[in-house]
Amino acid sequence: MAEKEHLMKTVYTIGYEGTDIERFVKTLIAVGVQTVADVRAVPLSRKKGFSKNSLREHLESAGIRYLAMQELGDPKEGREAAKAGDYDTFRAVYSAHIALPESAEAIEKLAEASEEEAVCLLCFERDPKTCHRVIVGERMGAYGYEMMHLFGDDPARYVRHQDKLPKRTSASV
Repeated sequence: MAEKEHLMKTVYTIGYEGTDIERFVKTLIAVGVQTVADVRAVPLSRKKGFSKNSLREHLESAGIRYLAMQELGDPKEGREAAKAGDYDTFRAVYSAHIALPESAEAIEKLAEASEEEAVCLLCFERDPKTCHRVIVGERMGAYGYEMMHLFGDDPARYVRHQDKLPKRTSASV
């Protein structure tokens, strides 16, 4: 079967709300994620294993690279609006932030990293619709990427459905 000339490339997204570090890492492994791009403005968590240094250690011990992308984090005003359930304000604040030149540079850096490795955008929220990572993923659409949202609470679902996962198109994989 001949492959299409221009296959879409995939960038994954995941939130760690509702899971633990072990199931989270197993999910990434099951899908074949090679790099986690942490797009939290404040990469700290009260949830065990998800603060920056601890997360990096867990990922690296599983052979997954940690990429700090704080410049793509949601500004405080946007985080507060999201926490309050005011998603219109959240989207307005984050859309203004991601339109900045430094954010555009960070998206380009992320797209370049994604050319070489399977990258997953990380933030807290389980539901991607209430998280800025979906806006980051949308911006990667300009580089030919589509998003696949992962949920870190049941890694076995990705093992069971391996045949439905996107295939890497890069010659290096």
